[in-house]
Amino acid sequence: MTMNYAEARAFLLAHREDYDRACAGFSWPRPERFNWALDWFDAVLATEAESRNRPALRIVDVPTGAETSLSFVELRDRSDRVANHLRYLGVARGDRILLMLGNTVPLWETMLAAMKLGAVVIPATTLLSTEDLDDRLERGRVRHIIAGAEHASKFEALEGARGLTRITADGSAPGWTDFADAHEDPRFAHGFTPDGETRAEDELLLYFTSGTTAKPKLVIHTHASYPIGHLSTMYWLGLQPGDVHLNISSPGWAKHAWSCFFAPWIAGATIFIANQPRFEAASLLDAIARGGVTTLCAPPTVWRMFIQQDLKSIRTSLREVCGAGEPLNPEIIEQVQEAWGLTIRDGYGQTETSAQFGNPPGQPIKTGSMGRPLPGYVATLLDADGNQVEEGEIALALGDRRPASLMRGYEAAEGKALLATSGEFYRTGDVAIRDDDGYFTFVGRADDVFKASDYRISPFELESVLIEHDAVAEAAVVPAPDPVRLAVPKAYISLIKGFEPDAETARDILAYVRSRVAPFKRIRRIEFTEDLPKTISGKIRRVELRRGENAGEAPESRGGVEFREEDFPDLKG
Repeated sequence: MTMNYAEARAFLLAHREDYDRACAGFSWPRPERFNWALDWFDAVLATEAESRNRPALRIVDVPTGAETSLSFVELRDRSDRVANHLRYLGVARGDRILLMLGNTVPLWETMLAAMKLGAVVIPATTLLSTEDLDDRLERGRVRHIIAGAEHASKFEALEGARGLTRITADGSAPGWTDFADAHEDPRFAHGFTPDGETRAEDELLLYFTSGTTAKPKLVIHTHASYPIGHLSTMYWLGLQPGDVHLNISSPGWAKHAWSCFFAPWIAGATIFIANQPRFEAASLLDAIARGGVTTLCAPPTVWRMFIQQDLKSIRTSLREVCGAGEPLNPEIIEQVQEAWGLTIRDGYGQTETSAQFGNPPGQPIKTGSMGRPLPGYVATLLDADGNQVEEGEIALALGDRRPASLMRGYEAAEGKALLATSGEFYRTGDVAIRDDDGYFTFVGRADDVFKASDYRISPFELESVLIEHDAVAEAAVVPAPDPVRLAVPKAYISLIKGFEPDAETARDILAYVRSRVAPFKRIRRIEFTEDLPKTISGKIRRVELRRGENAGEAPESRGGVEFREEDFPDLKG
């Protein structure tokens, strides 16, 4: 039996700590027509007495403590005005809008307004270069731009930006329309009437992937895949109506839409945003405490900074804490548990989907595991020949079991969709191990896993050990050619301030890893560097490091210095 949207949400909320019941009884809603902004946000959250006047969005400026708070009713009305304004400016159903805003109110207003219009949003981080923007304008076939005023100049030299509708928010710029006109012009104040129904399979969001192994791909999401698909994300995060949820993520990336837009508002929770000019752990923790945040999701980098603070002295309202992006080290989980009595729960998903795996509230947790398939997902592991194995590429069942959250596909040239989701399974490109209890542990990207002396090596596993060393700030492991073993694990390492890139540090790190991994997994070479190649989202591009190794580039050409295991006779063998 297929549930409708409200039924599916209510079912998951009712069984938030009963994983087996939730998985057995849940079914994805499969509506033919659906517009989440109109049919859920406006018709339910902004209408029902339980939620209509509850804060939907709270944005706090951490340095000053200044706060902006808007209810569901207020955001309904404000997004209506923005939708009317955009329609007046020529934005039509199916048109593509490049949205490049920081964590300010116009971002949420625009997301809702575009959805109501049936327009398609291409979220973009404010960190994009002019070259990145040019690529997005061309490949995204953009017709309208909404950007922060401070970033308007990035578009001036772009040929592809000429002739497009250009709107600035949070300030004005010469030649651009001011976003504030939507709220100041009385013509846009009389509610919003859609020009027709929205099909659930109509395009809604286009996301450029982070491009860790190749040029960023353009992911197509519909009015079903994210608005309905993030029911699973709500379940993993453990959100409930009335929660105050903080997700530490930057606009422009899929995780921001996951947990700073869809999942909290599916639950009827308040989205809490803490803006800082530069990340500072102590003041952010203070904002979490003062703001009454009840649920928190943060990447491991943030958790590592949090545990440097005196967490025991910080009294919060937190009930649920989660980690995303990569598995957390046991040390971090233990320290947070000791300080707050809360267990950080891991999860896994992709830009192409919602949360696929997770450790929901109330479930046993295995250290290092990303959990089990969430309600609505049927997952397995496949080898290169399509055989089901205990270690292999994560694959999601399609056909009648296809998750509603799965993208339509990738967009190729001239708008043609490459349907990467046909066949019996959708292959994620990520490798994992499954244990006898059905828990999955992430190994790495299929492109990054390599063989050394005929053993499979997970860079991710070794990097997780490396960053536990006091001297290591960041690490990336790739195969280095070797005449005997064909390849050996080599670590590129940037050091924490105060440590020197010398033989003593290298020996200490090699010995540290040696004591914590099996002999065949040992790091055999280390190269210290101050500049690891990264994507615009901050993910390390191992592919560039591998290319350098295969090309035989000298460490000095990259400004690095290399040490090998054979440099230390006591470590050989």
